[in-house]
Amino acid sequence: QVQLQESGPGLVKPSQTLSLTCTVSGGSITTTYSSWTWIRQPPGKGREWIGVIASDGSTIYSPSLQSRTFISRDLSKNQFSLQLSSVTPEDTAVYYCAGAPRLRIGLQEYDYWGQGTQVTVSS
Repeated sequence: QVQLQESGPGLVKPSQTLSLTCTVSGGSITTTYSSWTWIRQPPGKGREWIGVIASDGSTIYSPSLQSRTFISRDLSKNQFSLQLSSVTPEDTAVYYCAGAPRLRIGLQEYDYWGQGTQVTVSS
């Protein structure tokens, strides 16, 4: 059973970089064709896809966030991470990590989900 768990600061100051990590257990982030994704949901709004890192380490980002987004991974810890730079209060949201045994891009069906973590951008 694959499980995902997000971790990171719940409060980030404007203009700083938001950093979150997703720890995967019960499966490997290098499993062929698998993909590992970040999604967020601002208060009162729908979910927004941020980006994905595939099993080979390649990444794809949402065009609207691409200039501020970096997704990386730590194979030794079976983790993947999100960095979102130059944040503003509009980046306040519940951030989720998700995964699938096949490449998923965008708001598709994902097989594995973290519980979500609230990140607030405020001074």
